[in-house]
Amino acid sequence: MTSGVGPKTIFRAVEQVGSAARILSLPLTKLEGLRLPAAAAQEIADGRSLAAAEAEHKRTLDGGGNYITPIDAAYPPRLLEIFDPPAVLWYRGDATLLRRPGIAVVGTRQPTPYGSGMAQMLARDLALRGLLILSGMARGIDTFAHKGALEVGGKTVAVWGTGIDVIYPKENKRLAEQILEGGGTILSEYPTGTFPAPQNFPVRNRILSGMSVGVLVVEASENSGTRITARCATEQNREVFAVPGNVTNKSSWTPNTLIKQGAKLVATWEDVWEDLPTQTRLEVEDLAQIESSLGQQASLLGEAGLQPSAQVDDRAMSEQEREVLNALRPDESLQLDELIELLEPKVSSSEIFAALFELELAGRVRQMPGKNYVKAF
Repeated sequence: MTSGVGPKTIFRAVEQVGSAARILSLPLTKLEGLRLPAAAAQEIADGRSLAAAEAEHKRTLDGGGNYITPIDAAYPPRLLEIFDPPAVLWYRGDATLLRRPGIAVVGTRQPTPYGSGMAQMLARDLALRGLLILSGMARGIDTFAHKGALEVGGKTVAVWGTGIDVIYPKENKRLAEQILEGGGTILSEYPTGTFPAPQNFPVRNRILSGMSVGVLVVEASENSGTRITARCATEQNREVFAVPGNVTNKSSWTPNTLIKQGAKLVATWEDVWEDLPTQTRLEVEDLAQIESSLGQQASLLGEAGLQPSAQVDDRAMSEQEREVLNALRPDESLQLDELIELLEPKVSSSEIFAALFELELAGRVRQMPGKNYVKAF
């Protein structure tokens, strides 16, 4: 809570003195000897830093949150391996998850139906096998990654670029609640009340990659912030995975380029799993207590090409529902007016509306913004 003091300065000062508590009791001259900025040393010496910390402690606990530092057992061990681990992590939810092996799933805020479907499917399949799913809860790929994990009761951690009491974006308020209800965690290195300043998010990305055993890039353009996360992963000696995309789509630039540079091409969860260290796989299997029934879950890509991850029982559908489902694709959306034009006069517009409603309820179809529909992955 001291202005002008970052993680590296804090770690260096604590190492020299022995503990953070002892620093707070030092006189100004000794504080300056720790190479702290003059203003920071003055704040600590006159008690303002301690008062700010006590106030933040109360705000955090009153808001249902808590915090950990590197001396706490719950602090993510992989994060301590990076160049500048946060000195404090604020969280809501289950802190014990932070020590589990996980995959960070990142990508564009404006994904294609193919990208959002792949993110959700891969997160779902990896969570099903016990891996923690990490993402930033931003619009787009992040949102679908969290949803994929939650779909199968998996654990997911959202690393925010705001305080743990400032939901961003606002439309993900329900998703934040679902993450906590599902036993997940919301994490941030920023104090409560921190608003979503643009500079916070690139800094946040090093935590996503640092906590993970690997980073999975789904879709991202050439200038996307996702490239920062991928670069952090490389610098931190983490695995980089990428889902290939359509070369004519600008959102495919980053994953396709990463693959050319040596990232592992990912089409199914097995592509990630087989590249994990043996010890990590054993740890995940032990934590998740994987049962043989999990092997019954299918993946999106089979030998025959693009297919839904779960078999659809056609007998449970009406003729109109089958017609609508057959007209839709999982990798390209179809606008409602186009769908009606395509199916009329074989299926009336009212029958199409009813069929879409039933198919959405059954999880066979997803509605995208603008009354666009895709077949569910």
